[in-house]
Amino acid sequence: MRVLAAYAGASLRLEQLEPECGIGWNTLAGIGAVESVHGSYGGAHAATDGAVSPPIIGIPLDGSEGVMEILDTDEGVLDGDVQWDRAVGPMQFIPATWESWAQDGNLDGRADPHQIDDAVLTAGLYLCRSGGDVTTDDGWEAALATYNRSVSYAHEVTDFAESYGA
Repeated sequence: MRVLAAYAGASLRLEQLEPECGIGWNTLAGIGAVESVHGSYGGAHAATDGAVSPPIIGIPLDGSEGVMEILDTDEGVLDGDVQWDRAVGPMQFIPATWESWAQDGNLDGRADPHQIDDAVLTAGLYLCRSGGDVTTDDGWEAALATYNRSVSYAHEVTDFAESYGA
């Protein structure tokens, strides 16, 4: 499975970039499962080169019930919306977060939130830098709260990560 290779590859790269972090492939896979069903949400799929298509674009972050309000930060470049931000790609990045943290996971010279290697490496680096040692309860909680503040989200990611780790 192409997506599994992205999770494993990002975990190996993060061992070099952030050795104190301790993030495993299963944590990245847990997030990928919750965010986009491993890049398959809405009929999308990852091609052999890691490009996920059709692009996965989230709902408008317009402040409606249960949704944060985030005005457009990218002039619609990544999400196609010039009024509100929308999460993009298989790991569901808000455009401003992608701009700050984007990584070139497949080493093709560009970072693309719709490319699974880029998206997973970026997510891992973001989690490591946000939580520090994610093998501790405090680090895990800090990392996941930075990615998504929902307690139910954290429980769901944890359940998937534990299942994959077993």
